[in-house]
Amino acid sequence: MARVKRGTVSRRKHKKLLNLTKGYRGTKSKLTRVAHEAALHAGQYAFHGRKLRKRNFRTLWIIRISEAVKKHDLSYSVFINMLKKANITLDRKILNNIIVEDPETFKQIVISAKNA
Repeated sequence: MARVKRGTVSRRKHKKLLNLTKGYRGTKSKLTRVAHEAALHAGQYAFHGRKLRKRNFRTLWIIRISEAVKKHDLSYSVFINMLKKANITLDRKILNNIIVEDPETFKQIVISAKNA
């Protein structure tokens, strides 16, 4: 059987790994074994962070809607219930954008929800 020389392959693999962990503190960006573990953990944190971001944004939207609705003497839960009864299918993200960009339109939505 022929002799296999893996020098270039492993060097390329290590270089790729160290590029991934560039900017990490201490040996996490210098030593391949430690860097490998750091990269694995970073991937797990990134995955979990993507889930958390969705949760955090939804919370932010609800807070903004709640504050905007208080100006019209309503609570958040009552307002959402009124929207459902009025058959207005706007999700919280869209409502948040309307509040931030066009408060007059939001006022009209509140009025139409109250009338229904």
